[in-house]
Amino acid sequence: MSIRKHTLSVLVENKFGVLARVAGLFSGRGYNICSLTVNATHDADVSKMTVVTEGDDAILEQISKQLKKLVEVMSVTDLTGSNFIERELVLVKVKAETHAERAEVIQLVELFHGSIVIVNGRELGIEMQGDADRIENFISLIGKFEIIEIARSGRVAISRDFGSIAGITLK
Repeated sequence: MSIRKHTLSVLVENKFGVLARVAGLFSGRGYNICSLTVNATHDADVSKMTVVTEGDDAILEQISKQLKKLVEVMSVTDLTGSNFIERELVLVKVKAETHAERAEVIQLVELFHGSIVIVNGRELGIEMQGDADRIENFISLIGKFEIIEIARSGRVAISRDFGSIAGITLK
């Protein structure tokens, strides 16, 4: 079995402490969270967590079973391997001291359909959104310049399966 990244969509009750219990489940069992985003849904009583974790299929099965045991967890869906839509946001501040460096950064940002959000002396602030691979590719290419600061939102994802409500599997 190979270790790979898995994207889990977890619907939970929108209550105090749920995030801590979910994160505690991962840390208590030695599972790593690569990315975690949490937001309210269209229903004020429900929040959606998108959790990216690593492991083989057996580990993912254990994570899923443990999550489903938590009272506040309404559903757990593994989006990995399915047809799903994912996006991530990254903000990057790079040093570009010369006109040539700035021109090269701007060209790279345009190639990736990003935006320059701030120009400050010898620094450029960049906003980029897309799937995780696109973000990784951009970061690797922009890394030739001195990265001053970087912030990533983490992955958000939904199923492309319109035959069900976000591919939800209830407990």
